[in-house]
Amino acid sequence: MDSNSGNSLYQSAQSDRLAFWADQARALHWHRPFTKTLDWSNAPFATWFEDGQINASYNALDRHVIEGRGNRIALLFEGEPGDTQTYTYQELLAETKKAANALLGLGIQSGDRVAIYMPMIPETVIAILAVARIGAVHSVVFGGFSSDSLRSRINDAQAKLVITADGGFRKGKAYGLKEAVDHALADESCPSIENVLVVQRTKQDVLMTSKDIWWHDALAKADHEHIAVGFDAEHPLFILYTSGTTGKPKGILHTTGGYLTGVSYTHKNVFDLKAETDVYWCTADVGWITGHSYVVYGPLTNGATQVIYEGTPDSPSFERWWQIIAKYKVSIFYTAPTAIRTFMKIGREIVDGHDLSSLRVLGSVGEPINPEAWHWYREVVGGGRCEIVDTWWQTETGSIMISPIPGAFKTKPGSAQRPLPGITVGIVDENGVPVKTTPKGSEAGYLTIDEPWPSMLRGVWGDPERFKETYWDRFPGKYFAGDGARFDEDGDIWLLGRIDDVIKVSGHRLSTAEIESALVEHRWVAEAAVVGAKDEITEQAVVAFVILRQDALDDAPGEANIAKILRSWVSEKIGAIARPRQIMVVAELPKTRSGKIMRRLLKDVAEGRPVGDVTTLADSSVMKAIDAKLHSGATD
Repeated sequence: MDSNSGNSLYQSAQSDRLAFWADQARALHWHRPFTKTLDWSNAPFATWFEDGQINASYNALDRHVIEGRGNRIALLFEGEPGDTQTYTYQELLAETKKAANALLGLGIQSGDRVAIYMPMIPETVIAILAVARIGAVHSVVFGGFSSDSLRSRINDAQAKLVITADGGFRKGKAYGLKEAVDHALADESCPSIENVLVVQRTKQDVLMTSKDIWWHDALAKADHEHIAVGFDAEHPLFILYTSGTTGKPKGILHTTGGYLTGVSYTHKNVFDLKAETDVYWCTADVGWITGHSYVVYGPLTNGATQVIYEGTPDSPSFERWWQIIAKYKVSIFYTAPTAIRTFMKIGREIVDGHDLSSLRVLGSVGEPINPEAWHWYREVVGGGRCEIVDTWWQTETGSIMISPIPGAFKTKPGSAQRPLPGITVGIVDENGVPVKTTPKGSEAGYLTIDEPWPSMLRGVWGDPERFKETYWDRFPGKYFAGDGARFDEDGDIWLLGRIDDVIKVSGHRLSTAEIESALVEHRWVAEAAVVGAKDEITEQAVVAFVILRQDALDDAPGEANIAKILRSWVSEKIGAIARPRQIMVVAELPKTRSGKIMRRLLKDVAEGRPVGDVTTLADSSVMKAIDAKLHSGATD
C-alpha cells in the first residue's frame, strides 16, 4: 500500500469515525442493508449495524462465485504427511452447501451451538462455514485440549452437536481425537449432545456409537443446493473459550456483522492484500482466535488464496515451513514471535537454502516481538526487503487493533506503533489518568480502548456480569485490555505484555517483556522467559530462563559464568533494578501447541511450588527437565 492510501484511511477515520466504519461494513454483502451504525446507549453492550442482515458464509464463498471468482484457488492444503488438496471457491462452496444441509438434517437450527474439535484440515474450515451458513453458533475447541476441557466447553455452551475427526497427524504420527470426544461424552456427561459427526482423516480404528455419523456419509446423502439467507447483524456467530483447563471456562461471544467488518477490513489493509496475486499463509490453528479471524473469515471474505498446513514447523525437520513457502510462492506470512525465536536459536542455515523471494509482507502475532527477533525475521526470512507488521489484538477484540500499515509510515523494530484507523486507545495509570508524556516518551501504564469498535466481543456467554467485571469495571467507560504499554518519543506504542507479567521490585514496576528483550539482544541468547518470584526483601525478584543459540554453545563459558555475564548484561541494558536474581539455561521453554510460553509454570518452579497442570503443553517433558535441573542444583 502506498503512503497516500494509508494516510487517507487515517484521515477518513479521524474526520468521521462512525461513517468510516459504515463504509468498511458496506464493502461486505448485506442481505438487508443497515441504516444504523452504532448503538452505545446500553454501554458496555454495543450493537453495530443492528437493523442490517448478513450471512458470514455467503460473504466468504457465494459472492466470489457469483462475481466471477469461483475458479480462484481458496485453499492450498498441505497435510503433515505430505498429502495435498486444492479447493477453488466454487469447490469450497459446493462442500459447504452439502455440509449445511447435513447439519439441517441432524436437526441443527439457527441459534443452536455446535462444538468443533478438529485437526487443521479443509473440513474444519468447511464445518465452520456450514455452521455459520445456517445461523448456528460454532464453538471451536483446539484439538490439543483434553477431554475434560472439551466437556466443560460443550456444557457451558449447551452444544447439540460435536464435529470431530478420527484423528490428525503430528510429528510423523497419527493422534486420536474421536477417543477424546468419547471420554468427554461418557456417562451422559454432556446431555445436550445429540450427535457426533466424524471426519475420516487418519483411518484409525474408532468406536462408532448410535450417536456417531461419518462426515462423508452425511455429506453424500445431503442435497447439493443450499440458499444462504441473511441473519441479523447482531446474531451470534461464535463462542471461543479463553480459559485454560481449570476453572469455569470463559466463552467470548462474537456476533456476525461487526466481527466480519473488523476482520475483513484489517486483513485487507494490515497485510496490504492483493487478492488476485497474493498467496497468504497464517500458521495459526483455527482453534484460536487468530485462526478464526485470519485463516477462516478474513482471508475468505476478501477472496484470498491461502495455504493451510496441518503439522508443526519442526517435522520432519525445521525446514518444513520454508519448503512450503517456496513451494506455493507465499507472499504474505503471519506467525508468532516464539516461532521466529526458535528458528533464531537453530541458525539461519535452515532458512538460507530456500527460495523465499516471493515474500513481501511478514506479520507477527501473539505477543510483543523483541527488536532482535524483528531484525532476524526481516533480514533472514524477508531478505531485508519485506514490510513487517507487528500486530496487537486479543480474542476479545476480534480483529487487529494496533499495527503498522505497510507503506503508510516507517516501521519500527519491536513496536506495534499505532492504533489502526477507526480505533482509539489510551494508556492510563492505576487511577485511570492518562500517563504523562514527555519528549522522551511516557512511563508504562495500562492499555485501554476508549471507544467501541465493530468486532468487539459482545459479552461472556451466559454471564453478563463477568463481562462487565472483567473488562469494564477497572476503568469505567474504557475497555481494559489487561496489557501494559508505553509511548515512545515519537508517540508510538510499545506493548509490554500482560499486566500479570509486570514485576514489582522494591516498588519499581518492571516489564518482563523488556527484560526478555534485553536478554535476547545478547549474542548467546535465542529465547528468554522472565517471571517474578516472591522475595522477602524486594517483594518480587526477577528470575529468567534462557535458551542459548546453537552457534553459541561452542564458545560460551560454563553455565555459571553465562548466568553471571547475562545478569550484568541486563543491568547495563535496563538498570541494576532489573538484574535477575537467578538465570537458568534450559534446552526448551514450556509452550502450548500454538507457541505460547506458559509462564505460570515457570513461576511455579521459581517459587518452589509443585509444577501445575501441564496438559496444554506441546511437550510436557519440558517442565520435568526444568524441574529436575533446578533440584539438581544446576542453576545460578
